[in-house]
Amino acid sequence: MLKNRRSRLKSFFEDYAVDAILLTDLRNIRYLCGFSGSEAALLVTADRAWFLCDSRYTEQAAGEVEGAVVKECAPVRLDTISELCSEQGFARVGFEAAHTTVTAFRRMADKLVGVELIEIGSHFDEIRSCKDSSEIDLLSRVALLASGALEKILYMIKPGASEIDIAVALEFEMRKSGADGRAFDFIVASGVRGAMPHGVATSRQIQSGDLVTIDYGALKDGYHSDETVTVACGKPDARSADIHAVVKAAHDFAIDAVKPGMSCRDLDNVARSYISSKGYGDYFGHGLGHGVGLEIHEMPNLSPRSSAVLQEGMVVTVEPGIYIPGFGGVRIEDTVVVTGDGCRVITVADKSLIVL
Repeated sequence: MLKNRRSRLKSFFEDYAVDAILLTDLRNIRYLCGFSGSEAALLVTADRAWFLCDSRYTEQAAGEVEGAVVKECAPVRLDTISELCSEQGFARVGFEAAHTTVTAFRRMADKLVGVELIEIGSHFDEIRSCKDSSEIDLLSRVALLASGALEKILYMIKPGASEIDIAVALEFEMRKSGADGRAFDFIVASGVRGAMPHGVATSRQIQSGDLVTIDYGALKDGYHSDETVTVACGKPDARSADIHAVVKAAHDFAIDAVKPGMSCRDLDNVARSYISSKGYGDYFGHGLGHGVGLEIHEMPNLSPRSSAVLQEGMVVTVEPGIYIPGFGGVRIEDTVVVTGDGCRVITVADKSLIVL
């Protein structure tokens, strides 16, 4: 499996004419060799790989790393990398420009004497865009875990409960159910705060009639889930119910339209054009969604500016929303796997307007 993943690097060796690629981003390292620790480097060629870590991680690496020679570094890791490049005769080495600071680049340039460093752009991360069967299984399981945790704490949404109470209870329930942690800072936005797409939980107390938007996800074995529901605390007013109905329909239309070969821009337009037709076009300001995997936000992006095309195996969110300043808002989000003829939804919380 990991050999198949590394085969996705072939085009980079050809396009950039490099002898090796140095990886320092931990998500890409985990993807390509299985290591789950917090510090390492991976030097790969078209047919070989060296995993580099210090003494803190050699035992862990021995049990996790596949398809690479585990090499304990000298006190300065770049010294070991420099020695390897010299031994192997590497003259051109690519690096992940999107994950390399100016300071880190200068250190590499100083240490890797005689090596030409070749910048590989942010599209390098696209190697993770299409998930294999093991990744889809992990993403499905963490999504199920997160959805189940939400169902167990919905009873807490009532007048007088604070947004932060809901967020804390949800994270606790996820951890009880086996999550390694939360995927991101949960958004719990009630009442007028629902107009804030990234309204993280506060001490605001939920009031009767409020809509409550909850954007949440779990982290398990390195993989993330992402899902949003908007529920009502007591009977909502007619305007709130209408906004929810519009967002739910836009969400459903977009999911029905997902298929391989469709541009992400066109999929965004399915939801956006419907919301605009109902008079709310000015209140949907963000893209329709994004990829999910070892990061909570991965390629591809689903937005009016995206040039990406959906492919079988991609795992993306579909999350239209309407946000009206001074009034409130609604977002509804599911995560889907692009299949050969459409998609499969892996988040399972009820997206209808639940009145609590």
